[in-house]
Amino acid sequence: MGKNKLARWKELTSFDNVIQPEIGDVSGKDHPIKGRWNKEIFKNDNPVVLELGCGKGEYSVGLATRFSDKNYIGVDIKGARMWRGAKTSNENKLTNIAFLRTRIEFINSFFKTDEVDEIWITFPDPHPGGRNSNKRLTSPWYLNSYRQFLKNKGTIHLKTDNTDLFNYTKTIVTQNNLEIIFSTSDLYAESLPDDILSIKTHYEKIFLNAGLKINYICFRLDKEKIVGDASRNEKFK
Repeated sequence: MGKNKLARWKELTSFDNVIQPEIGDVSGKDHPIKGRWNKEIFKNDNPVVLELGCGKGEYSVGLATRFSDKNYIGVDIKGARMWRGAKTSNENKLTNIAFLRTRIEFINSFFKTDEVDEIWITFPDPHPGGRNSNKRLTSPWYLNSYRQFLKNKGTIHLKTDNTDLFNYTKTIVTQNNLEIIFSTSDLYAESLPDDILSIKTHYEKIFLNAGLKINYICFRLDKEKIVGDASRNEKFK
């Protein structure tokens, strides 16, 4: 393991804007921060927005910089990457952003009913192949997990270079009759509906330079509706 990675992990433990519990502390049980993010971390009642699989936290930092009236939480398991976003947030004295180092399958251990207003999923692992379907962050398993803490009709955003993941997600959304707010298979070929979509992560810039198109879909999750596996995307099965 490189010295830089070890140094980053050590520094990460000193950041007040980072929570990183041991797996044994949240597997099958609640973390003490559950239901207390606004009171204990942000000290306000502003809406809470998650970025799942945040990597270096570039999108969360970009959002927090633009919108001081919302609270942002970047979630990822890779601490060496998360270090960059946490450090940048501290250097820029951003008080409306925090980071949670955990596996996303444990996400319900950290947020209570209606605690989250919005979710961003930016360039996640597409997990191709039928055996990996439940690992996709927009699979019915995960969407039903989000229903437990996302407010009713809360929005979910997906940005991805992977066309198959985009089509899979859109199929799940459409066949479960979830409301699509906006959807495109070539984001930058259109007049962007919102400036927040122009925030580009490190990997997004690489994808664009390689000539890849960026897919985007934003939809509302119905709290009262169990999401079924209605996918017919054979390439992903």
